[in-house]
Amino acid sequence: MTRTLITNAHVATVDADDTEFASADVLLEGNRIAAVGPGLGADGVDRTVDAGGRLLTPGLVNTHHHFYQWLTRGLATDRILFDWLTALYPTWARIDAGLTHTAARGSLAALALTGCTTASDHHYVFPREGGDCLAAEIEAAARTGIRFTACRGSMDLGESDGGLPPDFAVEETEQALAATEAAVDRWHDPSFGSMLHIAVAPCSPFSVTAELLKRSAELARRKGVRLHTHGSETVEEAGYLEEKTGQSPTEYLESNGWLGEDVWMAHCVHLSDGDIVAFARTGTGVAHCPSSNGRLGAGIARTADLLRAGVPVGYGVDGTASNESGELGSELRNSLLVGRIRSGADALTARDALRIGTMGGARVLGRQDEIGSIEAGKLADLVLWDTSTFWHSSIADPVAALALGALPRIALSLVDGRPVVEDGHLVTDDEDDIARATRAGARELASRG
Repeated sequence: MTRTLITNAHVATVDADDTEFASADVLLEGNRIAAVGPGLGADGVDRTVDAGGRLLTPGLVNTHHHFYQWLTRGLATDRILFDWLTALYPTWARIDAGLTHTAARGSLAALALTGCTTASDHHYVFPREGGDCLAAEIEAAARTGIRFTACRGSMDLGESDGGLPPDFAVEETEQALAATEAAVDRWHDPSFGSMLHIAVAPCSPFSVTAELLKRSAELARRKGVRLHTHGSETVEEAGYLEEKTGQSPTEYLESNGWLGEDVWMAHCVHLSDGDIVAFARTGTGVAHCPSSNGRLGAGIARTADLLRAGVPVGYGVDGTASNESGELGSELRNSLLVGRIRSGADALTARDALRIGTMGGARVLGRQDEIGSIEAGKLADLVLWDTSTFWHSSIADPVAALALGALPRIALSLVDGRPVVEDGHLVTDDEDDIARATRAGARELASRG
């Protein structure tokens, strides 16, 4: 068992007491954290990392993404969600497993290089002749070395039936359910420290039938896995559901079995007071995607209100067709700023932002006993941020430097105790090769549209 000692770090543990050490050590044994505190010593250690006073935090957790969209960045840049989707669905529906793998490599690299150690991806486009797109992104995540929740998405409500996606982009209901169950049976690993979870994830209330929603919830609970979908993202979505069902998004989802501790929703921008009470009562989680919400003009989520109510909240990059940077670390700053625009300068602190990005995301994915804080017994998913550079040299508080300053370069990122990023560079894949492959992949996909 490899023993690693990280010394002389400013450690933000994000434990229940928000314990911080201005200078402390963290001892790792294999893929676990063995001890945290000052003066642990270095006897019998295989590797010592001198943090030099830099900031050590738990790894960031990404709770919502669409990896495949790395190949369609910079398109339909001035449209609201429904118009943006209508513009891009025809291109997305021509993707295949090879291009999905290429796109996932790009998305995963961007996540890893900006502090992410656990990622969730929501893939819901499965062309009939496209091969195994879910397997393609699972392979890419294993290659990058990031802990992964693969959300097997689905759409069965095409344009001719009143949905938003074109008919050729959707699956039959039975086909989607069977493929989802097969994915859970093949890949889901529920063991402590698992590198791969599968979640059941119909795309959205305007792209799936009520039958698929209801039966997906039944399937997930029968299999003991989590549920994920989009919810309350835009006013147009609310209007669509009111017209079609006579219910609000939260009412509609709850009536189909979609609130609970095993559920998390992406966006949740337009929640009423009653909706927040329902989320808190049921333990339903939220993937907060501030950059994507801004890019599409969807609005500002009530993050401070959600936190005060006790709702689990984590960050999501969302697809890079609506958040071209693909960075997770910058969501801390963006969330903090827009949250204060909505709720006031004292609504959210720098440490709130860090907690959302770490323990908040872990709660949303149901992994709070494994990741999200630096405590003995938890998994060695850690990020050492270089807060010693010009960009942060005059900010005395390193957590404020992370949450309010320029995104720091990563000195070291560990997932399961293994290096993924060192000295600002990905060590598990070739960044130049990813750039070449994704550039060619974007051109290839565009030519099919």
